Amino acid sequence: MSELVFLLEEPSARAMLEGLLPRLLEVEIPVRYIVFEGKQDLEDRMVQRLKHYLIPDARLVILRDQDSADCHVVKQELANKCQESGRIHTLVRIACHELESWYLADLAAVEEALHLPGLAKNQTKAKYRNPDRLANAAQELEKLTKSYYQKISGSEAIGPSLNLDNHRSHSFAVFISGLRTLFADWVSNKPSNP
Repeated sequence: MSELVFLLEEPSARAMLEGLLPRLLEVEIPVRYIVFEGKQDLEDRMVQRLKHYLIPDARLVILRDQDSADCHVVKQELANKCQESGRIHTLVRIACHELESWYLADLAAVEEALHLPGLAKNQTKAKYRNPDRLANAAQELEKLTKSYYQKISGSEAIGPSLNLDNHRSHSFAVFISGLRTLFADWVSNKPSNP
């Protein structure tokens, strides 16, 4: 793998990843971000982008929010598009229900990043113990932070603080596990099958 390429539905995902990845990568890997204008734009254009991506040994990761759809169906549809493009070794991950669910799973990181003392004590509430179930995570995070959280600047601030071993959000844990496998395979020069 000569580079790692993320196909993302929105700029906030890039903002989060730019802070999170340096703590996750064990070796220096060039990272490129292709940010689309929402999930529809991602789905409409990803086959062409993947098919015509000029670096054949680049490893690709697609990250999309589940929103109100069935996450298994969304993942399968994206995997089908990867197959159609000829990029079958693309890692496809879904944030259930949305990226902010990952932040709600780690309120200590949100507290630290946004300088909101006392926020982490809310982690014991039932809805924050498994935030992947929340269909309105972005609204919940905005309410919890009294509108201090803003999508891009908040993601940029929170990314470096997220606990990489946090399992309150199953979709976050699966995302991190997939990236760790991808990086381990890169170091050992073996192709992985995510």
